[in-house]
Amino acid sequence: MLYLTIIGGAFIAWLILVFLFTPAIPYHIEAPIDTRSDHFIHVLESTCHSTLERDNKVEILTDGTMFYPAMLDAIRGARETVNMECYIFKRGEIGNRFIEALADRARAGVRVTIVMDAVGSFGAFHRSARPLREAGCRIEPYQRMRWYSLARLNNRTHRELLVVDGQIAFVGGAGVADWWWKPGGKRHRSGRPMWRDMMARIEGPLVADIQGVVAENWLECCGEILTGPLTYKRSVAAGASPAFAIKSSPSDRATVSRVLFQTLVEASARRVRITTPYFLPDKAFRGAPPRAASTSSSSCRGGTRISVGYGSRAGGCTASCSKRASGFSNTVPG
Repeated sequence: MLYLTIIGGAFIAWLILVFLFTPAIPYHIEAPIDTRSDHFIHVLESTCHSTLERDNKVEILTDGTMFYPAMLDAIRGARETVNMECYIFKRGEIGNRFIEALADRARAGVRVTIVMDAVGSFGAFHRSARPLREAGCRIEPYQRMRWYSLARLNNRTHRELLVVDGQIAFVGGAGVADWWWKPGGKRHRSGRPMWRDMMARIEGPLVADIQGVVAENWLECCGEILTGPLTYKRSVAAGASPAFAIKSSPSDRATVSRVLFQTLVEASARRVRITTPYFLPDKAFRGAPPRAASTSSSSCRGGTRISVGYGSRAGGCTASCSKRASGFSNTVPG
């Protein structure tokens, strides 16, 4: 049995080496791009496998006190379909409101489809799913832990999406939990501020693209391809904002979102503003501002300046990483 022990030890050592020391991709753009040109849009459409959708209405909602009421109002007004995908869904004051609104619509005959990440909603999925299923909602966990899926254990859905009647969509960084809703969170811990986050409320042609993103992980959960006319509505102009829906997943070594970030930063001529809870730039991203500055036009001789706003809990790690890259400045919201 000694040889089995040796083989097992060698395999574990190889696995550790692969996870810790696989060389990162040295991302960089081939040539400078004028962000004001049609070519820039064409490059983004081609590399991100997306299409620029025009005539959208986009409303930015900051903090749970703004986006949760808007999301609940949209759900309560649903007449045909509600499609939702989230990483975090926790029972509590706001979670119970969502369960009540979703269950009420399902009992009224609205087709409610929900994907919750099995890890992000761990411990709350079954307690949340039971009343929803009893009301007629269709709900599935994403990437439930099974012996045959251990290699994909870290493949989670961090998408926070809501599409109502194929006409209204919400996209952003917040799941459903009390810590986005009130100070202290579910356990009312004094001194803990409410988490800051943003969601965008969208109407217009972009909604169908977002619906297609929701459909991808529903398919992975249960094999059903969403194709009904109630799910995908015809494009109707709702505003004047052009926008992309960029779909990315860790299934490939080079992800679409990573390619997008590198292209946007290196193509920038003056300023980039980033708001994120975590900012851990790799070597290629840290080198993007100097490269952008070296290719900027004479009218923008000062080069590119990148401002990063991040949460205070991630501040120490973020600051230490971004200090090593010229062109970055840091902001920690109060």
